[in-house]
Amino acid sequence: MSDATSASSVAHVTAPSNAPDPIVVTAIFHPAEGSREAVLAALEPAIAAVHQEPGCLLYAIHDAPDGSIVMIEKWESVALLDAHGKGDAVAALNVSLKGLVAAPTEVARLVPLPTGDTSKGAL
Repeated sequence: MSDATSASSVAHVTAPSNAPDPIVVTAIFHPAEGSREAVLAALEPAIAAVHQEPGCLLYAIHDAPDGSIVMIEKWESVALLDAHGKGDAVAALNVSLKGLVAAPTEVARLVPLPTGDTSKGAL
């Protein structure tokens, strides 16, 4: 997608067949030039709403060195994550981000590779 208006859509990645419960997700937002604060403002009410959703164990944003905003999510199950993706908070966020991002949000569902101490080797 070439313009910032259409770039607000989300590039979804389906869960691998071996996706475990709980499931960890990353979502990378690429603010358009001069829109970082507006993207953060759009994320704030969405985060508050999602924290109340069934199955949400973690939903937190972080700054990345390249200027993107990385959200790390953890959900009790793939089913609850799927419900979240179809929910009101995500729909409202997508509307709020329209025109504020330079590229589609990159969403990836991750499969853990536990290594070392079981309490520290996986999210």
